[in-house]
Amino acid sequence: MPTNPARPDVPAADLATDLAAEPVAAPRLPAAVLWDMDGTLIDTEPLWIAAETDLVGSFGGTWTHEDGLALVGGPMTQAAAVLQERGVDLPADEIIDVLNARVAAGVAASTPWQPGARELLAALSDAGVRMALVTSSFEVLAEPFARTAGCFEVVVAGDRVREPKPSPEPYLTAAAALGVPVERCVAVEDSRSGIASATAAGARVLAVEALVPVEQRPGLSRVRGLDTVSVADLARIAAGETLDLLPA
Repeated sequence: MPTNPARPDVPAADLATDLAAEPVAAPRLPAAVLWDMDGTLIDTEPLWIAAETDLVGSFGGTWTHEDGLALVGGPMTQAAAVLQERGVDLPADEIIDVLNARVAAGVAASTPWQPGARELLAALSDAGVRMALVTSSFEVLAEPFARTAGCFEVVVAGDRVREPKPSPEPYLTAAAALGVPVERCVAVEDSRSGIASATAAGARVLAVEALVPVEQRPGLSRVRGLDTVSVADLARIAAGETLDLLPA
């Protein structure tokens, strides 16, 4: 019977069986998962677009679905500036307040969770993975949602940073507040500006293709929805694997 040169006392077939039976170590869990909010965890983009449409319309202008998509993931100050250009004759701060109030009311009436979001948050909590909410939305909207979710140690809102997304500052701020290396974190995003922010910060990034198409790029993990993602998937992404479940 053939033997293994390194273990002449054990037949090769038996050694192969023993090795196959040895457990393979699972990838280490992320140091933290850093979550975008709008479009990623909750489907608020229709609420934002409706609020923008009504506001522009109240000043006699027209706002399309495509106009709204162009603002997805961007800072509130940018949205206010664009709406001013489209005829909204209000100060930027007032525009932001009107939009936030409208969307906050919609979320309060019925939190529009994305499919699989609550389940994945619960699974991560059960596994002991720390989490932060990192959003371009202002604190007036982010904090109530964070309380509803009940799993975020840190909330980084768009009005609590000097440079919002696509700057890396929001994600660097979240990792620093948690006291973990950002390189060992997985950021979950749905917008181009959010992906750019998390990538620039040095986090591993999982992009969820919600309203805006997500282009394939080296090292970027992509999925259609959170209902296809597990804790083990996030661990593999944190370990350096790329999970790409979208067509090239």
